[in-house]
Parts: sequence; structure tokens; C-alpha cells
Amino acid sequence: MLEVNLSPHLSLQEVKSLTDLGAINKLLQETISRERRIEVELDELLDHKQDLEIKLVDVHKSSEVLELLKVDSEQMTTSITGTSVMAQRVSSKVRELDLAQSRVQSTITRITAIVDRNNCVDGLQTAMAAEDFEQAAAHIEKFLELDDSRLDEKQETTVGQPTACEEFAQAEEQRNLLKQTRDQLEEVVRSRFADAARQKSHKAALRFVKLFPPLGLAEEGLAAFCGYLRDLVGGRAQVLAEVVVVAALTAVCVGAQEDFDHLKESIERTRAGGEEEEAAPDFVGVLTNLFKDLAVAVDDNVEMVQKCFGEGALLTVIQSMQEECDARATSVLKKFADFRELKRLADNIQNRGLALGGSSPDPREVESYLEELLMLCQRSEEYTLFMIGKIKDPVLASVTTPMSPVALESKFRSGSFTLVVDELTAYYISMEEYYMSENVSMAIRIDETPMGSLTSSMVDDVFYILQKCARRSLTTNSVQCICAGLNNVNTALSSTYRDALQANLRVGPGKLVAAAASAPGEDAAPLVEGRVPGIEFAVALNSAEVSADYVIKLRRELEGYVAEAFPGAEQERLKSCLQDLGETSTTIRQICSHSLEALAGAINTRLRPTLDAVSSCDYEMGESEYAVQELSEDLWVTNLLVALDLGMQWLMPHLTSENYDALVQLMMDLLVTRLEVLVLQKKFNQLGALQLDRELRSLVSHFTAITSRSVREKFARLTQMATILNLESVNEMLDYWGENAAGMTWRLTAAEVRRVLELRSDFRPETIAQLPL
Repeated sequence: MLEVNLSPHLSLQEVKSLTDLGAINKLLQETISRERRIEVELDELLDHKQDLEIKLVDVHKSSEVLELLKVDSEQMTTSITGTSVMAQRVSSKVRELDLAQSRVQSTITRITAIVDRNNCVDGLQTAMAAEDFEQAAAHIEKFLELDDSRLDEKQETTVGQPTACEEFAQAEEQRNLLKQTRDQLEEVVRSRFADAARQKSHKAALRFVKLFPPLGLAEEGLAAFCGYLRDLVGGRAQVLAEVVVVAALTAVCVGAQEDFDHLKESIERTRAGGEEEEAAPDFVGVLTNLFKDLAVAVDDNVEMVQKCFGEGALLTVIQSMQEECDARATSVLKKFADFRELKRLADNIQNRGLALGGSSPDPREVESYLEELLMLCQRSEEYTLFMIGKIKDPVLASVTTPMSPVALESKFRSGSFTLVVDELTAYYISMEEYYMSENVSMAIRIDETPMGSLTSSMVDDVFYILQKCARRSLTTNSVQCICAGLNNVNTALSSTYRDALQANLRVGPGKLVAAAASAPGEDAAPLVEGRVPGIEFAVALNSAEVSADYVIKLRRELEGYVAEAFPGAEQERLKSCLQDLGETSTTIRQICSHSLEALAGAINTRLRPTLDAVSSCDYEMGESEYAVQELSEDLWVTNLLVALDLGMQWLMPHLTSENYDALVQLMMDLLVTRLEVLVLQKKFNQLGALQLDRELRSLVSHFTAITSRSVREKFARLTQMATILNLESVNEMLDYWGENAAGMTWRLTAAEVRRVLELRSDFRPETIAQLPL
């Protein structure tokens, strides 16, 4: 069969040529299907007809607007084109005007510069003729500023411009004239400043030193001024009387060279023995005057130096003054050390007692040196702190200088003056330690107990010496000295003084306890030389207790001074030294506590027979026995209280209140411990429990009357034992235990509660065992 193309796009001729029925039917079906699809598409298009019509209307309206926009755009284009052409014409005119204006301005500036230069030259000549050097320097400074401006063009840039060439020639002529006058002024300023320096005329020196910077000689002027200040401090022969701020240095300072000469003469006279003690060399006065001169030289010239030479110039002045200090102050301190023979004295102190037949220096002589040495160290530290404060000025931290403030401070602290001060500080520390130890040892050797005094004399003597030495070290303002002084104070307390306290307490409480009356109505032991036998032990106890308090008071006093005088890290360092005093106070208090325990033990030994009478008491009593006990005065508790008063109450006037209260507390501990043991050995019925409770109340009441400290805490366990023994039944214990305790803190454990319950002869053991505690 012939294959026929059944494509839906067949031509009519091809359709007519079809003869196969199947192909015709298939083509028909495809045609029908295609027709349906076309109908669907037509329906969809018809559905969008309304939208399309609306859009066509909008397009039509838009076309009208576009026409209007086209017309407006053409008009705007025409307007912009015209404006652009006009702007270009205006811009060209403006450029021409600006060029003309700049040329006019340049001409005016050049004319002004010419006039100013002429004025400077004329004014310079007039000022020089009138010796108005300040005005002359101002004219030179202004001319140099004009000369550096762009108006002074070089000759090659002005070729072909006759006026400019003439101006350049005129400027060169003026420049040469100015140079000649400037050289002349420089010579005048140098010579006049040198004359003022030689004559020690501070006012004139300040006048001419201010002229160096305008002449471009700032470094030379600063160096000259520093040299003048050094000469003024070190060699001025007289004091001028100008009472003005700029001359304050002259009005205050005293010539250091005069002081040195006088000091030298005084030393020679003193060594020759021709002068009395009052005429001894005044090292402190000389050094104080020198430091005053140096400080005033810096402080009174800060404003002038920074204004004329710049902020960083102050560091140069400080460095120069410190060089003078290294020379002058070092000389004074070395002369002092040689004159007082400090090295020999320090060697004798260090080697005291080692050389055969050698003698130790007299502490009184050492103290006289200490006071002078202290003043020298104090003045040196004050001067150092003043200068370091100037170096650390925040203004100088941001200024670029040849030597930074940090480097200058390092150099300051490593100079010859600082080294000599450190050497004197070492002498001071050694001598202060010797003076302290010798006087403390002497106070211990001459220790005595004045009549009516509770403590011995060494307590007040030693702490007066330590307080004096500590305060003296604090006034040096040197952290090194203060730390050494505080360490020496603590060493003296924790070794020499502590050993002395322990030695006094080694006599023991035996004689003191034996001196008490043994029974009511009996007399105490007779007095020996007007004193109670063994009273030395009580005095030693009081001395230890008072000493512990004195150490704390001394620490608080020193801490207050340190907190006020020293900031930051230095304060923390000093406080760490003071912490050792707290430990020393604790150690001394422990020594006192151990000795009080020994005294309490000795008293308790005398009370032991009376206390042990409890073991013979019967607490399983009937009503008749209970009534007898209630009326009887011969009870163990009555006898115990009488014996307690005989053994302790007489000690009250011989002990400090703190020691007596502590002794009462220790006695209560011993009595309570022994009573607990004795009670646990007894058997009770309810009446016996009532009797025990009444006896315990008597004890608590008595101790409350003789001490200011808490008593009930000491008797808490015994009181709770009495409470348990007074219960009506075993199960009643649950009303006081656990959640039903009602704020009561039990000092007894559950096992101890059961043991106490078992002391009641009328309580059944099985009931006690079943009690849910």
C-alpha cells in the first residue's frame, strides 16, 4: 500500500488524492482535534478582548501625552542650549576676572611685602640706634618670615620682567643690610647677656635671653641660659633686691659658693676645736639652700622657658640643674659623711662586740647623727620628688625632645647625687637599726615595775622607742628607708622583745597561786618588799596583753600615715611590711594565752578537791532529802564558789580587765569539762535533776557577776543535760528535738542525749533505745 503523509498541513490537491479510508479517517480526526484547539485559543483570545480594548484606549491616550512631551522636550532642549552658550560666555568672563583679581592681589601682596620689608629695615635701624633690642629682634623675625614667603622669587623666574628684577635686586640689598644688622645684634645680645650673667643681674639676663629665639639662636640661647642658672646657683656673690616676679630667683637664692666656703671654714674650725658645739657646720642648711636655689631656678622660669624655647626646653633646664646638683650636693653630702666619719661609725656598728676590747658606739651619739642624717635624706628625697614631678608633667609627654622624660628620669636616678644619697640611706638604715636595738635592749635590762602599775616599765619604754624610730623613718619619704625601718621594728618585737616577755613569764604561776588564802578568814601570804609573792607573773601577763594591743595600735597609726602620704604601688608595698606587725601581735597574744592557761590550770588544781565533792553527792533523793538540800549551806556548789573567789577574786586588781576576763573564761572551760565528766558518772531521779539544775544556775549566776563576757555559751552543754534530766518522760524529749527545737541549738549529739537519758534511774533503757532521734 502506498505510504501517505498525513500531516495536517496537506494541500487541497494532496487531500483529494487520498484513497485510503484509514488515512482519510485519521486525517479527519486530526483535523477535528486541531479545530478544537483553535476554538479553545479563539475563546481565550475573546476572553481578553475587553482587556485589550482598555489597553488600546490607554495607548491612544499615551500617544497624546507623548506628543505633548515631545513638544516640551524640544522647547527645553532649545532653552538648555541657549543657557549653555550663555554659561560658557559668563564662565570665560569669570576666569578673566579671577585672573585679573589674582594678579591684583599678587601685586598688592608684593607691594605690601615691599612696604613691610622697608618698614622692617627702617624700624631695625631705628631700634638699633635707640638700643631697643627687643623691637630690633622683632623686626628681624618678621623680615625672615617675609623673606621665606613665595613673593621673594628667584631671579631666573623673573627674566624679562624689569619690575620683578628691580624688586629682586631691592630685596637682595635689604637682605644684605639685614644680615649685617642681624650679625651686629647677635654680638650685642651675646655680649650683653654675658655681662648680665657676670654681674648676676637676673632681670637683664632674662631680657637678653629672650632675644635669642627671634634671631634663630634658640639652642644657643637655651644653653647660655642654663649655664647662667648654674653659675647663679653655684657662684653668685650677692643677692639683688629686685622685687619682681621675673627676679624671684635672685631675691630668694643665697649664693651656694658662699655657703660652701663658709661650710669649709666651719669644718676646719670645728676640727681644730676652736668652736663650740653650737657653731658646728650646718650641712642641712647648706643643702637646703642649694635645693631651694635649684627648685626656684626651675619653677620660676617654667613659663619663660616654654614660651621662648618651646615646651620641651624645660627638660633641658632640669637636666642642667641636675648636673649642678650632682656636682654641688654630692660635694656637701660627701663632706658630711667624711666630717661625721659615718663609714667608721657604720663599721663599728657592724663589727660591735667582735673586736677584742672594742666598745660599741654610744646610742645617744648615734641619735644626734641620725637626726642630721634624717634631715639630709629628707631634703634630698623632697628635692628628687619635686624634680621628678616636673619631668613627669603630662604636657612634656607629647613633646618631641632630644631626651625623652623617661630617659631623663632614668639619668636623674642614676647620677652621682642619687648614688651618694643611696649611700647615706644605707648609713641611716644601719644606724637606725643599731639605735633601736640598743635602746630596746637597754629598756629590757632596766625593766622594773613601779608601785601600783599593772605592767612593767619596759612596755612603755620599748614602744616609745619603736614608735619614735618608725615615725622618723616615715618622715624620710623614702620607701626604702620606711620598709627597712618597719622591718626593724617588727624584728625587734618578734625577737628581742618577745624573748623578754617569755623570760618574764617563765617564773610560772606557782608562787602567785600559793599567795592566795586557802580558806575564808585566813590571811594571804605576807608581802615581800611591799609586793605580793609571785606578782611578777601577773605583771608579765599584763605586759604581754598590753603589748599585743600596742602592736595593733602602732600598726594602725602607721597605716594611716602611709595611706595619706603614699599613693598606688608604694602604698601597697608599705602595707605588706605592716602586715608582719599583725602576725607579731598574734604571736604575743598567744604567749599571753598560754600563760593564762597555766595560771588557770594552777588555780584549778586548788579547786579540784572541792569540785570532786560532786562524786559523793546522791542525786537519787526523796522529797525530804531534797528539802534538806534546799535549806543546806554546805553544798558542793557553795564550797566551790567560795574556793573560786579565794583563788581568783583577789587577782582582779592585779590583772588587766582583758586578762581577768580571759582567766574567768578559762576557768569556766576547766570547770565545765570536769563537771560534765562527774555528772555522767551519777544517777538521777526527777528531784535530783531539779537539784542539779538549781546548782548549775548558781554557777551561771556567779560567773555572770564576775565577768563581762558571755557565760551561758560555756554552760550550754551542762544546761541542756540538766534540761534532759528534768523531763517527765522519755518521749517528752521529742518536744525539744528536731523540728520542735523552736530555735534551740543543741550542743549534744543524739548518742549523748540517749546517754544522758540513761542517767535517769526511772527511765527504761528499751524506751530510750526506741526513741527516734
